[in-house]
Amino acid sequence: MYIVVDERQSVTDHYVAGFGAEGVKARGLAVGSMKGWLDAAPRIDVEAIDGFLIGDFADRASCTVAIRSLSRAPIIALNETRSLEQTLALFTAGIDDVVRKPVHVREIIARASAIRRRTGRGVEPAPTPDRAGRLKVYTDGRDPEIDGTCLLLPRRERHILEYLSKNRGRQVTKGQIFTAVYGDLDTSVEESVVEGHISKLRKKLRMRLGYDPIEAKRMAGYTFVG
Repeated sequence: MYIVVDERQSVTDHYVAGFGAEGVKARGLAVGSMKGWLDAAPRIDVEAIDGFLIGDFADRASCTVAIRSLSRAPIIALNETRSLEQTLALFTAGIDDVVRKPVHVREIIARASAIRRRTGRGVEPAPTPDRAGRLKVYTDGRDPEIDGTCLLLPRRERHILEYLSKNRGRQVTKGQIFTAVYGDLDTSVEESVVEGHISKLRKKLRMRLGYDPIEAKRMAGYTFVG
């Protein structure tokens, strides 16, 4: 999930819609509510954030400090005017990259992925191998591979597998999966939706692997064991 931070609703709405059109979950936050949202969100949800997109507003340095105190996800800033001094100040404040508007969300996603590769934040795009390396799960938009052959998955199922893989060995609840996949903490968790996606995903994995790499505990959650 990407977090878009700006004082203008039109800006956050525009980029959230852009991410959505690319099949990527995103959430828009006002500058004043961003810190409170990060403080209140469960740690596992904060760790699932793929990047922050910071709009062009005053005091972005303080905003960056607040984000970095709670998350290691890439921070990318938008500049609406060309200014060397402003760009240098943003880098000094700890922002990872600066792009000038207009910019397509595909470029933002690519830049965030490059930052994670360079800094080792997360596993992208290196595969996460399971037993004997048969299953490889990617976090850069590619479908997983089993025994070197691509396993085509619907977008929701792929996102669920990516999220479970990122949290390998850790039990996650249906609510956490719903938040990671749909990117909306304010939406009531539709457990049947999550269960339906995971049921189909587990069946496909079992058919190809011969075993189930996802453990399920009733009333508790799911664990990716590989």
